[in-house]
Amino acid sequence: MHLAVALDGTGRHPASWREPGARPAELFTARYWADVVAEAEAGLLDFVTFEDGLALQSSSPVAPDERTDQVRGRLDAVLTAARIAPLTRHIGLVPSVTATHTEPFHISKAIATLDYVSRGRAGLLVQVSGLPHEARHFGRRAFPVPVGELSGEAADHVEVVRRLWDSWEDDAEIRDVTTGRFVDRDKLHHIDFEGPHFSVRGPSITPRPPQGQPLVTASSGVLGGSADLVYVTPRDADEAAAAVARAADGTAHVFGDLAVFLDRDGPAAAARRARLDELAAGPYSDDAATFTGTPAQLADLLQEWRAAGLSGFRLRPGVIAHDLPAITRAVVPELQRRGVFRREYGADSLRGLLGLERPASRYAAPPAA
Repeated sequence: MHLAVALDGTGRHPASWREPGARPAELFTARYWADVVAEAEAGLLDFVTFEDGLALQSSSPVAPDERTDQVRGRLDAVLTAARIAPLTRHIGLVPSVTATHTEPFHISKAIATLDYVSRGRAGLLVQVSGLPHEARHFGRRAFPVPVGELSGEAADHVEVVRRLWDSWEDDAEIRDVTTGRFVDRDKLHHIDFEGPHFSVRGPSITPRPPQGQPLVTASSGVLGGSADLVYVTPRDADEAAAAVARAADGTAHVFGDLAVFLDRDGPAAAARRARLDELAAGPYSDDAATFTGTPAQLADLLQEWRAAGLSGFRLRPGVIAHDLPAITRAVVPELQRRGVFRREYGADSLRGLLGLERPASRYAAPPAA
């Protein structure tokens, strides 16, 4: 079983910042994020995702709000991951990027750089945005646009990013001081991508990443078959099985998203969630299923959904200060006792942790027979 966690501020619950140990005063510091990711790595998790967006968080899914009782503001996800990378050794780092308003050339070299800084542990979580108030930050085109067009643009975005990662062959750098040759120009390739959304010549200015192709992830339906890993939001085992069946060919992993509120017993977990709801002046809701209970009960649920075909899970801690340690120090040991989760890291790269081979560059000449 593979496990990841979604990191978003102080946690998924809007009142999480008011919990003991939440450290809201440190939320925009490197120390906070270093400590959180260190906890995830201590639990041997496959990777963490860093949430991001192009507008302030909002209690409304379609418009900004004026609330001042919830966390507002984020650090840049890619830059945060790059800052944390040298402080970690094994865990994958997967920042969110909104393809709708960012250029694939910039994203390609940013994630390639993250892969170098992390020594092969970078990934990318591709998002789209059809919100007019986000589009107004850029002023390039009118919104809204059809969802299908956003997904098509995101798929083109990823295709450009992937081609740019391949535009340097693995042995393009010679670095021969004696001859004075640093690079073999014949092993840098123009990608010459032409599509309805992008026209990119290439090559990249960053050599091919250590993983060759860093991990590309997205929510189900965003990229079609362009993602290595997709996140789905089933409510039960039957929906999990259906989500796996719908996954596009070429998708290596299907992870179930699940918000979690954990405690020593069911009533304590429910009481904590109810107290948070009271602070937020409303019940917690999420696009994914929400689990409230004990670590052993969560392990039961994960195994049930794993049997339905999911290869892993991305857990969303309700309160990072409370629920992330519950995952790493209680859920993980329970899964280890059951023989379904690793006891040590077994690979140096994120692709390796997920059992994915390092692909060859599409532009490299095939090996001689």
